[in-house]
Amino acid sequence: MKSLFSKILLWFLAAMVITVLGFLVTTEVSLSATRGRGHLLSRLLAFPMEEARHAYETGGPEALGRFLARFRLVFEAEGVLTDTEGKDLLTGKDRRELIASAQRRPLLPFFRAGPTVIAHASDRDRYWFFLILPGQRGRFPFFLPQYLWIIAPMVLLSYALALHLSSPLRQLQRAVERFGQRDFSARVKSQRRDELGQLARTFDQMAQRIETLLEAERRLLLDISHELRSPLARLAVAVELARSGEDREAALNRIEKEAERLNTLVGELLQVTRAEGDPSSLRLQTVRLDELLADLVEDCSLEAQARGCRLTLDAAQPLSVPGDPELLRRAVENVIRNAIRHTPADTAVEVRLDSNGSTRISVRDQGPGVPDEYLPRIFDPFYRVETDRNRASGGVGLGLAIARRAIELHKGAIRARNLTPGLLVEIELPKR
Repeated sequence: MKSLFSKILLWFLAAMVITVLGFLVTTEVSLSATRGRGHLLSRLLAFPMEEARHAYETGGPEALGRFLARFRLVFEAEGVLTDTEGKDLLTGKDRRELIASAQRRPLLPFFRAGPTVIAHASDRDRYWFFLILPGQRGRFPFFLPQYLWIIAPMVLLSYALALHLSSPLRQLQRAVERFGQRDFSARVKSQRRDELGQLARTFDQMAQRIETLLEAERRLLLDISHELRSPLARLAVAVELARSGEDREAALNRIEKEAERLNTLVGELLQVTRAEGDPSSLRLQTVRLDELLADLVEDCSLEAQARGCRLTLDAAQPLSVPGDPELLRRAVENVIRNAIRHTPADTAVEVRLDSNGSTRISVRDQGPGVPDEYLPRIFDPFYRVETDRNRASGGVGLGLAIARRAIELHKGAIRARNLTPGLLVEIELPKR
């Protein structure tokens, strides 16, 4: 028997059978006791015995016979009154076997053969009164057919409980089998609140994590294979030029430039993969955004000056959010450096921090902006609007993708919209 459903069902049915048998045995053993005021039948038989004794002592065997006849009609069972030696006071027969049967009390009384004898002795042991149930009733004297109505619901409840306990395990088994067959979207999606539901949700979390890691790995391989072709091809051309001796200095400069581009590309690819594949790596702590922005503006000022523009910061109000300081710094820095690359000379990149329900960071450049139809895609990895934001401006199209993933990991949102002139990128972060 390998099915958990069958084991649970049989265990409950066995427990039910043992309970019913125990109830019947205890009931018959208790009710068929010959002495003791605590036993129901002992008290019930005390009355007919006193009536039989009174009839015998006052009217002799004739009066006793009339009483026992009435007793037989009422109870549909035979009544016998004997003395202490077992002599039937009505017929004079020797009924010592009735006393012996009453005193024997077998281990399983309701399985005995023949009629059931229930006896009661008088207080001074002068008389014995016996209630003799017919053989058909004596086999199960205290079992009523109505008990079957109790057993049926118990069986149904046992079946329902076994199904309730085993069905979520079967769902989990099917999900694990699908996941093992490389269907990484397999989930249990249990709504239960008990331990089985917690187990299913733990599996779903594990499956989601594995799917995210595998998807990030697959995306990384595709991105690397796609993005490394161009710089590697230019490197090969530059190496050939260097070997031929024609303008070797320009060839070496080209090799250095493409090597730097490859180094930047690999670093940003690894960063975006880490952010996408390991959300649990967040080191949450309280981050002062006004101080973070002040540091970033100071760090990026040299790059802005080299491009002939400047940075301005409006963050007078101190604001804090819970988050990973390194990830938030990288996200905002990528947005600022992206704005610096696309703002014209002698203009300013405006960085602003304010709060209105949520914390908002705004970065605006003075460049040509992005066509409206392309705005939703500028946060996709490697996406560039070639006519406006191409390789000549620097970058490999991963800065805004890293920023979006970092902000989403902090339960925030990032969006862009065109102004006149320039592009405005807004970052919203929850305060708590």
